[in-house]
Amino acid sequence: MKEFEPIPIELETIGKKIVDAAYTVHKTLGPGLLEKIYEVCFCHELKKRGLHFERQVAVKIVYDSIEFKEGLRLDVLVENRIICELKAIELVNPVWEAQILSHLKLTNNRLGYLINFNVPLIKNGIRRFVN
Repeated sequence: MKEFEPIPIELETIGKKIVDAAYTVHKTLGPGLLEKIYEVCFCHELKKRGLHFERQVAVKIVYDSIEFKEGLRLDVLVENRIICELKAIELVNPVWEAQILSHLKLTNNRLGYLINFNVPLIKNGIRRFVN
């Protein structure tokens, strides 16, 4: 069994900025818009907080020594270490929770967020995942 290792303080600090950015976007725009709009505004808020990010990052899959380029696409990768999957939907599908855990494992990252902007209170739309 893998022993639990705490998330480094540096990652926790970045995570707090990510959550703050999501809160700011939701407070300003509210629910009910398209995911792409939230993504653009969320990334703008990340930039304002001094964070480096990439949008729609392709992740190659290696299976049985074969590299597949058509595979995963991360919504937002922050500081090359934290995955943010953004949604604007009524109900979160449990598959997306499993998906972000798989993304963390495949990219060797430890921290990820599933952020659903289509909620009355954003605190109910943010899920944190640790690998």
